[in-house]
Amino acid sequence: MTKHSSEKMDPLVTKIAFANIGMSIVVLGFKYIAFHVTGSVAFYSDAIESIVNVITAIAAFIAIKISSKPADDDHAYGHSKAEYLAALLEGILIWVASFTILREAYKAFLNPHPLDAPMMGIGISILATFLNGAWSWLLISKGRKNRSPALEADGKHLLTDVYTSGGVILGVLLVALTGWQRLDPTLASLVALHIIWSGWELVRDSINGLMDSSLPEAELKRIQETIAANLEGAIEIHHLRTREAAHMTFIDFHLVVKGDMSVDNAHEISRRIKNALKGLHANSVISIHIEPESKRKKEGSFTS
Repeated sequence: MTKHSSEKMDPLVTKIAFANIGMSIVVLGFKYIAFHVTGSVAFYSDAIESIVNVITAIAAFIAIKISSKPADDDHAYGHSKAEYLAALLEGILIWVASFTILREAYKAFLNPHPLDAPMMGIGISILATFLNGAWSWLLISKGRKNRSPALEADGKHLLTDVYTSGGVILGVLLVALTGWQRLDPTLASLVALHIIWSGWELVRDSINGLMDSSLPEAELKRIQETIAANLEGAIEIHHLRTREAAHMTFIDFHLVVKGDMSVDNAHEISRRIKNALKGLHANSVISIHIEPESKRKKEGSFTS
């Protein structure tokens, strides 16, 4: 079998993704109990979102396992884009959950009913929200550090869940204190609308990743500066292109050298630039096409 260049993902990411499934189930259990003891549609909306969390945690774990596989003959650039598919699935499931919540909120608005044991439900929901908050912070920080879109997407969604849960808790408390029963389904509707927006953000980011969007302008400038600082012996570079796929970064460009330069010298310049770029992006695939001076470009190029 042909060997392909690929960087390994930190095994810690896979372990966290697996633990995320268990944590999602625990939080779902607490939120369901809060709904069960109160009959609150707002707590129901919170529990429905946690069902989505469990499903997407499983999807993220599978995607990360696939993404961490090394490149092979059928996937020469690796499997890292599998994570974007998981994040896209999460966004779609969030939309489905939001419409389910809206339906139940509509029914409850037409037929309001008093809440049972609201203070007990609030206490249980606070515990679930605290767990979600701590866990979302861990997922986001580890996801960013290890360039894992699936892990970071899960963390962002859980963080959104923390904010909405806080609003739901305050709202249910107001229902208990004021007796305004229609406030409960109104809160559930607001939660659903917020979930729709967070789902859109996940879908948008996933599509950008699947469409091979370039690196952000600030990061692109750092790459150009790094190349320019290590361009000694060469003339210029042009046709610089970048893209990222989960934890992998892809960089390619044309390196112009003097026509009579030896292959060894051109290779040494190329190696020096690659090593410097690896300092910026350890998990990167860098392709450099060496060209003679006659291929210099007047536009879209830069020198040291």
